[in-house]
Amino acid sequence: MSTMPPAISDQPVLKLLNVESSYGPIKAIRGVSLQVRRGEIATVLGSNGAGKTTILKTISGIIDPRKGSIEFKGEIITAKDPAFIVQQGLSHVPEGREVFPLLSVHDNLLMGAYTRSDRDGVARDMETVFGYFPILKERSAQDAGLLSGGQQQMLAISRALMADPDLILLDEPSLGLSPKLTKEIFEIVVRINRERGTTILLVEQNANMALNASDYGYVLENGRIVMEDTCARLREKDDIKEFYLGLKDDGVRGERRWKKKKTWR
Repeated sequence: MSTMPPAISDQPVLKLLNVESSYGPIKAIRGVSLQVRRGEIATVLGSNGAGKTTILKTISGIIDPRKGSIEFKGEIITAKDPAFIVQQGLSHVPEGREVFPLLSVHDNLLMGAYTRSDRDGVARDMETVFGYFPILKERSAQDAGLLSGGQQQMLAISRALMADPDLILLDEPSLGLSPKLTKEIFEIVVRINRERGTTILLVEQNANMALNASDYGYVLENGRIVMEDTCARLREKDDIKEFYLGLKDDGVRGERRWKKKKTWR
């Protein structure tokens, strides 16, 4: 890739400290502390039900945390209204895409820019997202509900970009997509980060894709962060190789997987 990666600042754009969120009596995340530095792609890895989506919903104000604090660009945004958080420069691409099915592709994109008053900038960004995803330009007059799953994911990411955010929360972009489409979308996500300098927090079950696209990673199990490191180092850890990447040393081939304990336990 010819574009230079953005300079990653040591200054965190997002900081969570001991955050705990629940669904009724059930604790979904417990004591989660993480930070995302300006200009980087950070990822939270974990199996289904680990609490990844809950972290993003708590950051964007959809769920109020029971405990802890969330700081965005130096300001506390804990339990603030989601509309206020969007206006501060944070966009959330939810799991399952959540496009407006009865609105056209073009109008979905305009909905993403509803907090903006700079018409020229909105028009420029519309052309930029069409550059990333040319199929959306071809289908701009079509109802979003008639797009394929992959095209809807492209639209959901593009709609988030139309807000001109400092940080995008990206929830399971590979969900329900073919390996080919997943690879395509991850390549665009990396381009968005490299070319626009947009900071991204990505949660994903597809550990291989996420670790290859991201700079720094957190591993979430049963609502707790059990490991964190640069993605280059995480890819080399035996537990990550076996339990998340499906790789095993020849010497443990005969060992029953469920009898093997992770070293972080």
